[in-house]
Amino acid sequence: MLAGSLLGAWAGASWAVRMRSATLYKVLAALMVLMAAALVVTHTTTLDTLALPLWAQIPSGIVAGFGIGVVAAIMGVAGGELLIPTIVLLFGEDIKTAGSISLLVSLPTMLVAFARYSRDGSFAVLGANIRFTAVMAAGSIVGAVLGGLLVGVFPDAVLIPLLAVILLVSAIKLARHN
Repeated sequence: MLAGSLLGAWAGASWAVRMRSATLYKVLAALMVLMAAALVVTHTTTLDTLALPLWAQIPSGIVAGFGIGVVAAIMGVAGGELLIPTIVLLFGEDIKTAGSISLLVSLPTMLVAFARYSRDGSFAVLGANIRFTAVMAAGSIVGAVLGGLLVGVFPDAVLIPLLAVILLVSAIKLARHN
């Protein structure tokens, strides 16, 4: 999966920097709708592993990794929300193992996407908006800490629909963006 993810991250970032802004907004909106649907389906139904033979697991992992790398690079996410279910479904790993593997795949994937975006000077906008960048970074850190502290406080039956709604509202806002 890592090999496919690295290739996908490079390709996704390459496509993203070449897309017109209006197209990129539409692509992001569509991906958010798909993420909301995947979130709801994977948390409301029981999916069995595909039980692929060993010879099919490697090409399937590369293809799935490529798709996840593309999505991760375009959306600017680590891809764990796609990696974990894929690892469970394709390879039959338990959720904790899948989460650990996801971390091992996510970091190199994001580094490749970062390197590709850096080649085109895509991060120059951060220096021009240093205050906004600092506020967003601080908010991310606070949000991660609060999220970690609140793990287990709210049941999945509340969190999953809430996250799906947030993704759908965000998708609508992105689709309407000019």
